[in-house]
Amino acid sequence: MFKPKRVIFEEAALEYEIGKKLYEEFKLKDVEIKYSKNGRITGIPGSNESEKYSEGKNTLAVGIRKTLNFQSCKPSAHYQLPLVSGCMGMCEYCYLNTQMGKKPYIKIHVNTEEILDNAGKYINERKPDITIFEGAATSDPIPVENYTGALGKAIEYFGANEYAKFRFVTKYTDIDSLIGLKHNSRTMIRFSINTDRIISSFEHRTPLLDKRLEAAFKVAEGGYKLGFIIAPVFLYDNWEQEYLNLLKDISTRFKGIDIEFEVISHRFTKRAKGNIMSIFPKTILPMEEEFRAFKYGQFGYGKYIYEKEQLNYMIKFFSENIIKYFGENKINYII
Repeated sequence: MFKPKRVIFEEAALEYEIGKKLYEEFKLKDVEIKYSKNGRITGIPGSNESEKYSEGKNTLAVGIRKTLNFQSCKPSAHYQLPLVSGCMGMCEYCYLNTQMGKKPYIKIHVNTEEILDNAGKYINERKPDITIFEGAATSDPIPVENYTGALGKAIEYFGANEYAKFRFVTKYTDIDSLIGLKHNSRTMIRFSINTDRIISSFEHRTPLLDKRLEAAFKVAEGGYKLGFIIAPVFLYDNWEQEYLNLLKDISTRFKGIDIEFEVISHRFTKRAKGNIMSIFPKTILPMEEEFRAFKYGQFGYGKYIYEKEQLNYMIKFFSENIIKYFGENKINYII
């Protein structure tokens, strides 16, 4: 659960019951409270890039989602469901480092019902096709679920609609409030995992792999569809053995449980590299451009990816081993 150092309330959020409730709760805690009249989030301190980043990661904004036009979300879903933005984790490689500004605060939206009502419009437009919504495209919503209950509301909303499915991904383990909800198997909960080496080196302020797998087992026992995102995959010395051990561990723990996999290789942009170096000046992330291939992405900017031969080998490695330990048709994508 995220425990912020400061909370910034948009004045409009205090017109909603959840906003009022959170305001009263935080008044009783040792938390700095600030206000925003126009929705702009200011007043987060920091004298250098690392401090600004750290202070942002310890700031919670409570506001409303004004723009209800949903962004597309390829390849995992049709649309993003904007319940939360930002994440309390401090993963060095995270692409949100380039999207959330120098002070990447976490923002929750108190107008959840309005967001879900708008999702209904998208569903109706696509009928009789099923519309899939992604709840964690620009966030990890689990650490702030205790404040809004937004995930729980979304799970039951989509669970009651035969033309919709919901999915989200998390690195966190506070999932008890989601067990027992009426999801009707229309929600898939995915856990972002990696080798112990990568988690300990780069995924700061996140649970250990073992804790994530324990939470994933609870989710599966609760009847949810379960997925794992292995990302980002780094091709370091002995990577094959360590990722193979990860797959074997999952196959043992989750024997008989249907699992879907997504595998994403490490990539970075020039802008991301600059931001990462300013925030984590001692990082050991492998970002040597001369050892990577350059490719334009779907949003028009270029990124550095592994060379074609390396990627092909990685894809073959994961394809063969996921099929070996989990069976056919368990891979959503490997990129």
